[in-house]
Amino acid sequence: MSKAGNDRKGCSLTLTLTVCAAAIGGTFQYGYNIAIINAPTTSIQKFINETCLERWGTALTSSKVTLTWTLIVSAFSLGGLLGSLLAGPMAIHCGRRQTLLLNNCFLMASAVMALSSRPAKSFEIIVVARVLIGVNAGVSMNVQPMYFGESAPKALRGAVAFSCAVFTAMGILLGQVVGLTEVLGDEALWPYLLASNAIPGLLQLLTLPWFPESPRYLLIDRGDREACGRALGRLRGREASDAEMEEILEEQKATGEARAKSPWELLADGDLRRQLCVVMAASSSMMLCGNDSIYFYASYIFQEAGIGVEKIQYATIGTGACEFAAAIMSNLLIERGKVAGMPYLSMACIFAYILSFGMGPAGVTGILPTELFDQKARPAAYMLAGSMMWVNLFLVGMAFPFIVNSLGQFCFVPFCGICVVSAIYIRLTLPETKGKTLAEITAEFDKCNMKGLSSSAQNQLQLQETQHRTDLTSVHLEIEEI
Repeated sequence: MSKAGNDRKGCSLTLTLTVCAAAIGGTFQYGYNIAIINAPTTSIQKFINETCLERWGTALTSSKVTLTWTLIVSAFSLGGLLGSLLAGPMAIHCGRRQTLLLNNCFLMASAVMALSSRPAKSFEIIVVARVLIGVNAGVSMNVQPMYFGESAPKALRGAVAFSCAVFTAMGILLGQVVGLTEVLGDEALWPYLLASNAIPGLLQLLTLPWFPESPRYLLIDRGDREACGRALGRLRGREASDAEMEEILEEQKATGEARAKSPWELLADGDLRRQLCVVMAASSSMMLCGNDSIYFYASYIFQEAGIGVEKIQYATIGTGACEFAAAIMSNLLIERGKVAGMPYLSMACIFAYILSFGMGPAGVTGILPTELFDQKARPAAYMLAGSMMWVNLFLVGMAFPFIVNSLGQFCFVPFCGICVVSAIYIRLTLPETKGKTLAEITAEFDKCNMKGLSSSAQNQLQLQETQHRTDLTSVHLEIEEI
């Protein structure tokens, strides 16, 4: 085998193992915890009623049970919002890899609470457990794409980044399988189902410490060039190339000694406003399209569609299988009124909806802040984009059961307009990022910004570009000295 082939193999093997170790306790957990809450719907609602009857001597009305259930489901989103706000500071001070490891504290606490909820006869404990697992998901959904985007070579950046969506879909599918009545979906086992997320967390704790930190974090944030070189060597299976080291040094030169931006500073930065609007719009539309609500409330949806009660849990697995298949296909390609049969037509439409989601926003949205922002602005960008994602997931999660009850089979019609408007906006504002460096992508946005500027402002930008070229020349000379 040629040396190039050996390098490619080493790079692929190391990256694959790093991706698996990080994602099994990261975006996999997001998908898994979205899916497992659907299976015990009836069992937990019964537990809520029994608890209230024992405490106060009266059962809740159907609408109050539904409201309490939506609070349990949507508590995950509130925790996710808190996790998004924690992710930035944690990633800056602890590093990307260490943050993912520390994040398992929230997961383990959630598992303990889920197991103790029934002995304690408290459905409120389930709410707290869902908040904690939401915090875990909020941190991982922000930090894992950041870690991957900063660790992958430019040629594999798209495929490595899209693995986040693959593991999310894998988590959804596995969560649906584990939720079958034949596995952990039986009424007596629902606390163990909710606590089963501790197993992937343990796998991450055992494996991720063996893999390197993000090379960009090591050099740009910590200023440790030797550690950066070692990390690149391990991730690439060979000595780091001059071109890649030059790109990281160029970004370090551009950021200088400046500290990481806060979300408020990023919001006030006019030069980055267009990029910020793009990532916030993409994150919001990913949740407002209603796709993830299918997993929260699959039983409601298929029941309204007319699917038999005994078949619903198996139809639910079809939704996870669709997104998993779409994620795998995209990962391989990115670098390249009831009538007879109506219930099953509705189910087919839901599957098609999920397929389109899995092949588009599910995998692309998470990596956008890594591609559009430099090292100092990236954590704040993830905090803002993640916050928009979780706020909108909470709103849709709270409203979705009532939308299903009102519209039945047509419950997804209101989301159609959101999908169309979002697609048009992204098409008009987001340049192609495939195979481009951060400097090249930033130049594309600068061109768009130039169109709306006065001639004096354009001259100022041209002067800045000349200075940037001078800095780039000095970086070339520094690389040659190394």
